[in-house]
Amino acid sequence: MSAFESRLAELGVTLPDAPAPAANYVPWVQVGDTVYVSGQISMNADGFITGKLGDDMDADAGAAAARTCAIGLLAQVKAACGGDLDRLVRVVKLTGFVNSTANFGDQPKVINGASDFLVDALGDAGRHSRSAVSAASLPFGVAVEIEGIFLVK
Repeated sequence: MSAFESRLAELGVTLPDAPAPAANYVPWVQVGDTVYVSGQISMNADGFITGKLGDDMDADAGAAAARTCAIGLLAQVKAACGGDLDRLVRVVKLTGFVNSTANFGDQPKVINGASDFLVDALGDAGRHSRSAVSAASLPFGVAVEIEGIFLVK
């Protein structure tokens, strides 16, 4: 088990198999030492985590949904690294999309669910730049979608 996966286990997290894409795209692309991971939507063992922030979901529930996106991102990075998550050098950038009402302004607080998780799980390698933006809707009505850029060796 990799050092990163040992830390994930301490946090009670086992990475799922990397989800397959739902349309005509690939889940990740590697260019040199950089892996670009397609957007991962909020989901857990029960299915999609749906909701609209500022309407039927609060920021804390949104942050929990964002955390699941980060787990999906790491699953894709592990797949890109041939199953060896210790090839991950650092998280470079996240772009988070929050399904929210026009009046909701806590998109950064929602995406903190992913950012905080990645730092907890990866230490300094999890620190990253980030954007957190509102979306009028997201696929399947999910609450959050996050894409990421990662440096690997």
